[in-house]
Amino acid sequence: MEYVGFLALIGIGMILSLIGGGGSLLSLPILVYIFSLDVVTASSYSLFIVGITSLVGAWLKQKEQRVDMQSAIIFSVCSVVAIFFTRKWIVPRIPEEVLLFDGFPITKRVLMLGIFALLAIASSLTILLKDDLPSVSDGRSRLKLLIPVSFSIGILVGFVGVGGGFLILPSLIFFARLPFKIALGTTLLIIGFSSLIGFLGDVMNHEINWIFLLLITSFATLGMMLGNSYLRNIPVRRLRESFGWIMLTIAICILATELIF
Repeated sequence: MEYVGFLALIGIGMILSLIGGGGSLLSLPILVYIFSLDVVTASSYSLFIVGITSLVGAWLKQKEQRVDMQSAIIFSVCSVVAIFFTRKWIVPRIPEEVLLFDGFPITKRVLMLGIFALLAIASSLTILLKDDLPSVSDGRSRLKLLIPVSFSIGILVGFVGVGGGFLILPSLIFFARLPFKIALGTTLLIIGFSSLIGFLGDVMNHEINWIFLLLITSFATLGMMLGNSYLRNIPVRRLRESFGWIMLTIAICILATELIF
C-alpha cells in the first residue's frame, strides 16, 4: 500500500500544478488511510508537503509571470497569523472526544475531517456553478475585502490542517478579480508560505519523523515539476471544472467514510 501512496503523492503534485488546490484534499486522506497516521499528525505533515510543493510550483509559475505579488502579500500576511495562532494554541486544546450527539461520539478526527469536507463541498459547488469568472483582469479588484477573508480562511486552514487552495483560489477570483491562471500561481505562493508557517506551530507541539516526511514530500514535488512541464496548456475551463469535481468527489468520500462506514 505504501507504493500506492507514493504514486498518489506524485499525483498530488501534478494536481497542485494544474489547479492550484486539492493537494491537501488528497494528501490528508492518503496520510490517514494509506500511511495510517493519526489525523493530527497527518494534518501537520500535510501542511509541510503542500507548503514545500506549492513554493516550488509558485517559483515555476513566476517564471511564466503568473503570480500577482500584491494579492499574495496581502493574503499571506493575514492568513499566516491566523494559521499559526490556530495550530499553536487552538488545535492542541481540542479534546479527543468533543461531544456526544444522540449517543454517537463526535471525535476530534470526525470534527476536523467533517469540517474539512463541508468546506470543500461548498467551495467546489461555487466554482462549478459560477459562470461569470474573469478570464482577464477586469479592474474591479476588491483587495480590501481580502483582509477579513484571508484572516477567516487562515483560521479554517489552521484548524483542519490543509493548504487551503480550495478556499484561496475562489477568493482570489471573486475578490481580487484575478484571471484563473494568475489566481492559480498566486494561490500556490500563498499556500506555500501559510502552510509552512502552520507547520512551524506544529513543530513546537509534536515530534516529527523528518526522514519519512522529506521522503514523501519529494514525491509530491516531483509531481509538481512534471505537471508544470507537460500539462500546462490545458484549457482554463477544463482546469476549473477539474478543480471543482476533484474537490467535490473527495469531500463526499471523506464524509461517507467517517460518518457511514
